[in-house]
Order: sequence, then C-alpha cells, then structure tokens
Amino acid sequence: MRHLFIFLFLVFSFQIASAQGRVVTELTDGWKFSKGKQDAAFQVAFDDKNWQTVSVPHDWAIYGPFDKEIDKQVVAITQNNEKVASEKTGRTGALPYIGEGWYRKELDLSHVKPGQRAIILFEGAMSEPKVYLNGHKVGEWNYGYNYFYFDITDQLFASGKNLLAVHLQNVGQSSRWYPGAGLYRKVSLIVKNATHINQWGTFVTTPLITKDVAKVNIKTKVTGKDVRLVTDILDADGKKVASDTARTLFANEFEQNIAVATPHLWSPETPYLYKAVTKLYSGNALQDEVTTRFGIRHISYLPGTGFSLNGQVRKFKGVCLHHDLGPLGAAINIAALRRQLRILKDMGCDAIRSSHNMPSQEQLDLCDEMGFMFLAESFDEWAKPKVKNGYARFFATDAEKDVVNLVHATRNHPSIVMWSSGNEVPDQYGAEGVKRAKWLQDIFHREDPTRPVTVGMDQVKATMASGFGAVLDIPGLNYRTHLYEEAYKAFPQGLLLGSETASTVSSRGVYKFPVVKAREKQYDDHQCSSYDLEYCSWSNLPEDDFILQDDKPWVIGEFVWTGFDYLGEPTPYDNKWPSRSSYFGINDLAGLPKDRYYLYRSRWNTKDETLHILPHWNWQGREGEITPVFVYTNYDSAELFINGRSMGVQKKHNATPQTRYRLMWMDVKYEPGTVKVVAFGKDGKPAAEKSITTADKPHKLVVEADRTTIDADGNDISFVTVSVVDKKGNLCPTAAEQLQFSVTGKGTYRAACNGDAASLELFHLPTMKTFSGKLVVLLQSTKEPGEMTLTVTGKGLQAAKLQVRTKR
Repeated sequence: MRHLFIFLFLVFSFQIASAQGRVVTELTDGWKFSKGKQDAAFQVAFDDKNWQTVSVPHDWAIYGPFDKEIDKQVVAITQNNEKVASEKTGRTGALPYIGEGWYRKELDLSHVKPGQRAIILFEGAMSEPKVYLNGHKVGEWNYGYNYFYFDITDQLFASGKNLLAVHLQNVGQSSRWYPGAGLYRKVSLIVKNATHINQWGTFVTTPLITKDVAKVNIKTKVTGKDVRLVTDILDADGKKVASDTARTLFANEFEQNIAVATPHLWSPETPYLYKAVTKLYSGNALQDEVTTRFGIRHISYLPGTGFSLNGQVRKFKGVCLHHDLGPLGAAINIAALRRQLRILKDMGCDAIRSSHNMPSQEQLDLCDEMGFMFLAESFDEWAKPKVKNGYARFFATDAEKDVVNLVHATRNHPSIVMWSSGNEVPDQYGAEGVKRAKWLQDIFHREDPTRPVTVGMDQVKATMASGFGAVLDIPGLNYRTHLYEEAYKAFPQGLLLGSETASTVSSRGVYKFPVVKAREKQYDDHQCSSYDLEYCSWSNLPEDDFILQDDKPWVIGEFVWTGFDYLGEPTPYDNKWPSRSSYFGINDLAGLPKDRYYLYRSRWNTKDETLHILPHWNWQGREGEITPVFVYTNYDSAELFINGRSMGVQKKHNATPQTRYRLMWMDVKYEPGTVKVVAFGKDGKPAAEKSITTADKPHKLVVEADRTTIDADGNDISFVTVSVVDKKGNLCPTAAEQLQFSVTGKGTYRAACNGDAASLELFHLPTMKTFSGKLVVLLQSTKEPGEMTLTVTGKGLQAAKLQVRTKR
C-alpha cells in the first residue's frame, strides 16, 4: 500500500431533483441572524423580528471592525521556532469572530409525503454547531470545517411550517489564522423516499484502463429491499456511452462494473468529465435518482520514479490555500473561487493543498472542472494542542467520524490525488504520535483504499528518530530543505513531497534597500520587500525548492506557502500592530499578483512567455543610488537598458540559487526614465522585450473587470481592478489615493480590497485607499437581469465608470 497506488477515479457526486424521488433545496435566503447569547432562540415562539436578515453562506465577522484586542494571544509559536512568549495581535485576523451566533429559518415542508425522509445537510459551520427543529435538538457537530447531516424526519410538524435554528460558538484561542464565523458554507434540505440511495453512498473507481476501454466500478449503498439499480454513463456531450442494471444486493450495497469504450482521461491539461445517472427502482417505480459527474484517471506513486498521472511522470506545481476569500471572509463564493483558480492556472499551477482544513465542495467541483490536482487536508491538531482551545479538545472523540465524513463526502472527486491527516502536529514526537499517525492513516485506507496519505512534517529529525515518517504512505516535508537528503535515506518510501515550501514574504509593489537576503526582517511601515529575498525563521527562498524539484527525481513536487495572502498570521509582524493578514502570498489579499507570481510563472507556465521587470521606476530622492533591477523570465538571457544605455547582458547560471532562476543587474543606479529589457531566444537573437517608465503625478483612474457579463443569481461577482495612472496612462506605483465607489442599476457594491496587510479599512464600506497604485472592487449581481454601473472617484483625479451586464 505504501509504495504503489494505481487508481482511476470518478468525480464529485451532486444530486439532482427527481419528480418521483428526491428533492434537494439549497437554503440560501430568508435566514434570521443574531450574534450573542439567546437562551430561547431555538423555540418556535421566540421573537426574532428584530434580527438581521441574511443569506447563507454568511460570515458574521468579516464586517469588522479590526481590533488588536480581539483574540490577543501571549504565546511562543512552536512552529515558528519561538522559545519566548510574546503578545500576538492579528494572529486570527483581528476580526470579531469570537462569541455566540444564532441562525433561524422557517421551512415549508408541506411537500414531504408520508413515509419520506428529510435530511438537513451542512457543508461547514463555524463552529461547534447545535441544530434544532421545532424546539427539539436534532444533533451537534464540533469541527467547523467538516460536512455533516441529520435526519430531521421525526421532528417535522405535519402542517408543513417548521422552524430550523442553529447555534454556533467560537471561543478565543481556537485557531492560528482567521477561521471565519457562522454558516459560511452551503446548507441544503434533502427530501427523499423511504427507499433511497444513501447520503454519500456512491463510491466510484476504475481499476482497469487501457487505450480501448476503462472499467468503471460503482459501489452504491441503498436503503430498501427488492430493488434494482440502473446506471447510464453519459459523455461530455450528454450521449449515453454505457449502461448497466444491477439486481443483487450485498448487504445494502450494489456493485456495478461498466465498460467505457475509448475513454477520455482526466488531467489538469484535459479535465474531461462524464456523467453517471443512477436510478433506484422498486418494481417499475422510480424511487431515487442521483447524477454523478466524473472523470477517469490513473495515479501511481513509485519509489525513485515518483508520482505519475495517466502513466506520465510529473511533479506537483502546487500552492497551499487557506479557506478565506479575502474581503469576502470565509463565506463561500463560486465566482471568487473560480477567479483564484484562473489566476493560478495562468501561473502554471496544477495542484492545490487545502491548508489546514477540509475543503469546500465548491472548490473541489471547480478543481475537477478546471483541472487541478488536490491534496485534501483534515486537521491542524491531533491530541496535542497548538492553541489553547483548538481541535485537540475533540480529537479523541471526533477524529474518526470527521475523517469518515471527509472521505465519504469527497472521495469521488478526480482532482483529489492524496489525503493529508495532519499538519505540523506536535504529536510528531514519541511513540504515541506514531500510533496516532498509523491509526488515522488506517481509517483513510479503510474508507478509501485508493489514495495515499501524507502528513506535513516540520519536526523531521524527530520523525526520523521515532518512525513517524516511516509509517506514512508519502512523507511530507514542510520546509527543512537542508534535511531532504537525510530524510530520503532514512525513510523507506523512496520519495518525498514538499508538502509546504518557501514561506517567502513580500508586499505587492513595495521594495526595500539595500537589496540583500534577509530573515525575519521588519520595517517601520509593516511591509516586506518585493525583491523576493526575505523569508521567515523556519523557511527559505523559492530557489531552494526549485533546485530540489529539478535535481532530485525522488522529490515529487511542492505546495508553496501560499497561493494567495489570507486573513491572520501576519508574520513577520504578528507581534506588531497594525497588521492583520499574511505576507506569504504569491498573490495579495485582493488577488493581485506580486512580483513573485512571475518568478513561479517563468518556471511553471511552459506554454506562455513570461518577461517581468522589477522594481517599479518611481524613486524620487534616490537619484544616483544603487537600485538593482531583476527580471523574471522563461528566457535564459536578456539585456537591460536604462534610458537607452545598455547595462549589459545577464545569463542564468548556477553560481548561486538566485542566478540559476533570475536575471539580476545589481549595480544599476536610479535615474528617472525608461527601463527596457530585451530577452534572447536559444538562437541568441532578440525574442521579446518589455519596458516600464517613470510615471508623472496621478491624473486619472482606470478600471478593468475580470468579467463584464455575470449571472443574475444574486451571488455572482465581477472583480474590478482600479488603477491610478498619469496623463500618459502609466501606472503610478506609489499612489495612495482615497477612492469612493458607487453602484447603480441591477447590482450592488459588495466589498473592496487593496492588498495592504497593515490596512484597517473595512472591506464592506464604499471607500478605500489604493495600495501601490491599485485596489480591487467587488460588484455583486442581484436576481434581476440588466446592467449595473460602477463609478469610482478620488480627489483631484479623473473619475472612471464601468458597466457590467447581468443575465439569466
């Protein structure tokens, strides 16, 4: 099991309403919400008329205010190699997530017929939810990142009008980052017949694949007797390509083996998806129907060879992502998730690690569709705590059922190629930790024998000594690049994964001098230099990982910390105020690329040209001073010109890790004007050029939307980048202008974000200051089609307008 996993997977199961069987209703609008203690809020007669009306998904804390006193922690962070406790402000985002919250919603269940079952499904609730129907407690769940459901049939009122109430509680010192608060993921009501397909009861694999045929194995658990199961497989065009009828139950499970001729294989480059339509009959009566969209693919992990997808050896070009969506907080939004993945796809990224929590179904659905491999993580803590009130409180009683729900809810996603049972857990030391690692891995294997399990290990010496790392299917190393060789020799698996890499820090458009490698560097403005040479005490620069990927065939890839900045963990300023979000991101909190984006793009995106110059060229007061110029490019050499004068040709070489992957002119002296770079192809001839120019004073605003047509569903979002430019249209890279936003027509202003980790401006208010000349405005549709108009104004600047159409 440890060394070889060859499986073909079908993807994510989503249920479509059937007139004769199940009806699935997403519970989005009409919720009543109140923060604070409400002793009788679960009672039907409770008066909630003064409560706030909200839509779900909902994050009550993202509206602020930012406050350094919120969840202030005096701790020594072991993961950061700290020995002495210090005051940490902003570690969990400095947003008011702590406290109790109540949600209430009236449900019309008059369509539930006698004998049918009603299920309430939660895909994430932060946290410790207790669920009531008509004043009766139907269940509770502790882990805020997990999916869970309850059968509420026995608590239904026959009249059809029913009151659903949910109590949530977030305690202080329960997280190491911003967790969000509330019903931040989808809630659904499922009504189905007494004879039905069980919730998450379908498990699909393909144990055999050739060029001519794929064997599709479908195991389906059902409730009912004297039933038969009919499954049709449809291709991407909706054409039926295979069918099978099963009549024999093994206990409560059907098993079908269906041949799909000339299969199209799923991969990041070709994410081809089929559909399986499964119908359950009793006699001639249709009882239930589930549609599963799926992809066929083959994975293997072999000593020395590494990871293979569909028979091709490849390395993970991955990033870690926290679950928050910047100015939207933790509340799930498909448009925001899709935008993140589009940005990462352009960078050449092909894999995501959900850090350090269970992913949303929406994120997995999009990874299936858009082509991203996925490392699905479960826990940040086991039995030994990292924070006072973390998951360690529940590990002994809840870990198994949490893993079971994770696997059952998501195992049909073809994007998932590996599980992670933990991240940097303190249990890495000693025999008890080894037992826990094996116990959790065995649960994953029992529920899904088709994928390997890893743990992100930071205490690598300890795991070599205890046997912890040897137990794992895939040893995952978080940083510790200096220990890769030793770990490879010590562990028996014959391969290693960079489960978390780099943790280089930078602020978009901010550059510091002199330009030198620096560890844990701090500045008075609470920013980090975007020369991409600054890193944390436990981490390293990107090139250290690049070399391991390129030179060691047994290193199977990396997951960079992180793809996007996130709320909380403002290292290296977690003991300074103000700072409330991370600096690790390749993209900032607004989703705008930092310079580091182009360093990774020059390496990962093998199809498109990358030619990027840094820093900007507006340095009034630095005339005549050394101002190094870096170029990130997929070309091997280039010539730099300052105002037409050549600064010489630089070629990539192996003298240092940086010169192997960057072109650097370290002795350039600043003078206003134009910086131009000419890149050379392998034939030595000029192949591409790029230039940047010193900008004049700010003159006007320009706006650019990621999409100018969005869906009129009340949830879709257009992300509009606003830039401050001079009269010639050059970006003013140091502009910090206070802007105002107004929206008219069939849409609303949702939020804005400038990517400044030290900003305390609230996202939802219609004003914000630009950071390094830019910010992003989020426009949200209503449920009525038409047009909305965004107007952006700033003192002394020519205003900008943009129209976005919404359609059904």
